Amino acid sequence: MVKNQKRDKNDLFNMPILGFLFKNKNFLFVLKLAVSALFIYAIVYGFMYPAKEENIFTTALFWSLFWPLFMVVTLSTFGRLFCGICPHGFIGKYLNKYGLKRKMPKFLQNPLIGVSILILGFWTVYYIYPGAYKTPIATSIVFLVMSIVAFIFFYLYEDMAYCKSICPIGSVTRVFSKISFAWLGTYKESCQSCTSFDCAKACPYNLKPFTFDKKSSMEDCTLCMDCTDACESVSFKIKKPSFSLFENFKIHKGEVWAILFITMAITITMSMHHALGRVAISDQFIWVKTGKYLAQLVGIPGVDYVGISAFFYAGLSTFGLVFIGMTIASKALNIEFKKAFYTLSYAFVPIFIIGGLSHTYEFFFLHHYSNIANGFIQGFGLEIEKVAPLATKQDSWLRIFSFLNYIAVIWAFVILFKRVNFFNASKTAKTIAFLGASGLIVFYLSLNIYKVYAFKTYGAKQGGHSQHMVVKKTIKER
Repeated sequence: MVKNQKRDKNDLFNMPILGFLFKNKNFLFVLKLAVSALFIYAIVYGFMYPAKEENIFTTALFWSLFWPLFMVVTLSTFGRLFCGICPHGFIGKYLNKYGLKRKMPKFLQNPLIGVSILILGFWTVYYIYPGAYKTPIATSIVFLVMSIVAFIFFYLYEDMAYCKSICPIGSVTRVFSKISFAWLGTYKESCQSCTSFDCAKACPYNLKPFTFDKKSSMEDCTLCMDCTDACESVSFKIKKPSFSLFENFKIHKGEVWAILFITMAITITMSMHHALGRVAISDQFIWVKTGKYLAQLVGIPGVDYVGISAFFYAGLSTFGLVFIGMTIASKALNIEFKKAFYTLSYAFVPIFIIGGLSHTYEFFFLHHYSNIANGFIQGFGLEIEKVAPLATKQDSWLRIFSFLNYIAVIWAFVILFKRVNFFNASKTAKTIAFLGASGLIVFYLSLNIYKVYAFKTYGAKQGGHSQHMVVKKTIKER
């Protein structure tokens, strides 16, 4: 164990305020306890006041503060801070410590389980029934069920297995945190003479922090910071943003599928359904036409057929472009398709996480700020006047956040260029591979350029985006 460590200037633990926020054991314990209490209170409050009209606190906490605001912003900066203060992980650590400590069955040791839960259990339902999770009672039920499942797994299985394989949020944060500029590691010179391995012994996930730098991977680290209290050699440094994506680390297949499914379900589908859905000519888009046709054919009230259609076409576009592009890349580089697919798909990380910041910041001013503030005012009975949104859709200055979409594109191209160069091939072969594998990036760029063109040329739809209302009207007209 190292008790005194001379720290580098870029070590966040060496900075007075940030060092206290990220490393002080007592502060972190109080913070995690407070977040857990808030989490439990919001669930209970949702059962006490189940209707939207009487409870905005529960939905604001989960759907405005936790996701997407806190998660998206922190993932793109400091990494998995959300996991570090997650109530499931905080409580689960104690259940894991005093539980049965069984080894999780192999069929459950699959991170695709978490991704599948997120895509099928949340996003697919969301696009079919947009309001399914937006009521306080529905929100409370979802997070109560997730909590019960999580605590059962923590009690039964060792090494925080739930976080590694089952947790739908953990599956996302593990890979998208790679875009951040903060990195947990250790000081090599101090570790060389270490024989006690205290940082590894302190890790509830049974990880070895002293190997993170060598592997260019923090593996399943959730930034719980338990290791930092065990040994002073542990560091939390500022690095070049997404530097690990420029390195040839061990590929994790679950991470790649998480990238593709999340990019498809959130970024591409929302670009089609929500952004382009507000254009005056949106009725001409194929996913809208298909949605209206389905509404006339089936006509179940409350179903967002345009959302289902956009979700389908987004999946078709995303996976079609990726598989075609990776086939071209594998042929050009003369390697197996799987190797090209799993190595180069990491370049798509910025499309969701950096591109998502554009939507997150815009919605903070339009909705999230007022939802969160008014939710806490209501939830804790504060004698304060309700606040209004910081902006409206008519405010042109909100467009400034759209530049993040183009930063995401540039960033993705840079990562792809770096990862293509991992392979030994001619410049011509690498160029062909780069062009082929960049199909999804180009498609995302095209959507953003076309969105700007469409609004400028045709204007916004009167009344804004409300495709599910269009479907309801269609059903009534039948």
